[in-house]
Amino acid sequence: MEKNKQAYMNEAEEALLHTYNRFQIVLDHGDGVYLYDLEGKKYLDFAAGIAVFALGYHYPGYDDAVKNQVDKLIHTSNLFYSVPVAEAAHKLKSVSGMDRVFFTNSGTEAMEGAIKSAKKYAWQKDGSHDHEIIAMKGSFHGRSIGALSVTGNDHYQEPFKPLLSGIKFAQYNDLDSVKALVNEKTCAIVLETLQGEGGIYVADPSFMQGLKEICEEQDILLILDEVQCGMGRTGSMFCYQNYGIRPDIVTVAKALGCGVPIGAFLCTEKAAVLTPGDHGTTYGGNPLVCAAASKVLDIFEQDHIVDHVKEVGAYLYEQLEKLTAETDKIIAHRGMGLMQGIEFNEAPGAIVKKAQDKGLIVITAENNVIRFVPPLVIEKQHVDEMIAILKECIE
Repeated sequence: MEKNKQAYMNEAEEALLHTYNRFQIVLDHGDGVYLYDLEGKKYLDFAAGIAVFALGYHYPGYDDAVKNQVDKLIHTSNLFYSVPVAEAAHKLKSVSGMDRVFFTNSGTEAMEGAIKSAKKYAWQKDGSHDHEIIAMKGSFHGRSIGALSVTGNDHYQEPFKPLLSGIKFAQYNDLDSVKALVNEKTCAIVLETLQGEGGIYVADPSFMQGLKEICEEQDILLILDEVQCGMGRTGSMFCYQNYGIRPDIVTVAKALGCGVPIGAFLCTEKAAVLTPGDHGTTYGGNPLVCAAASKVLDIFEQDHIVDHVKEVGAYLYEQLEKLTAETDKIIAHRGMGLMQGIEFNEAPGAIVKKAQDKGLIVITAENNVIRFVPPLVIEKQHVDEMIAILKECIE
């Protein structure tokens, strides 16, 4: 006999380590910008698997590229070359303006590589092991010990201390707070170009320009985390391109593979200090995930995805501004492109649940924020559909 929804949820809870408080939904399949559960209920997806499914579900050409690579070759290890890794690296280098690419399995691993690069860069200069990294309060960079060490949130860090030493935290968008921490031991400044988990905070242009100037003057590496805000989500291929700067290292993942586990850290030639024996990955950059990433990058270019984000992102901003003005329950609206958030005067968990009941998937961030990170291919009609449901839930 076929199992029902509750049976599958029970089975999962009995077997899985309980690190997530999952929604009471068993998703079955997707189509376009909609998801369907086991019972056939339809949901408008404004979460995209936490900003992963940038092209929605079954975008023309994507599935075939993945399936064709499965039939050819899935894994070789990085002891050999493959056509997909060469093509994906070349395309990623081209759209980012960076010089070197290292493929990983996740955003967290990309941050690990970025931290190691910064530490070796400084070590090569003076042979010292007491270098410091400046990170930002309210940030999120991943769950491993290294990535967690530069995550500016005590809630995530507390059970796992002591973490990496030499990490100092400045205030996002406060250049003076960064300058106060810079010294001769500082080897890197790391931040999200647009803070995601911390509550959707957009960097001020003067802040970004100031950080770049500090790094150039002091020979410090600027590391930008674009795991969530990169890959077209803010209306440029990478969020830092909105500011006219180039970091020394940038981390990416999520939408890079649109569902397959791939991340990367990209660096300038100056920061490309890791050599054989310094770093590695067994699965990272395998032919399967690189075939997916290569196709994603092709689709972005051929179908002008970034231009579409600019247009629909501006429309989403207008509609959320109107919604914010209509209710005193929303105290702030902020964001860029198709990465936006509205902050409520109380925890919005009940609104999120009501939205699910009405066929809308949204997720939260810190500081009572509902964030909107839908597939980048949504249309204005989907924005209207989302706003209508959300209004009902707020009222």
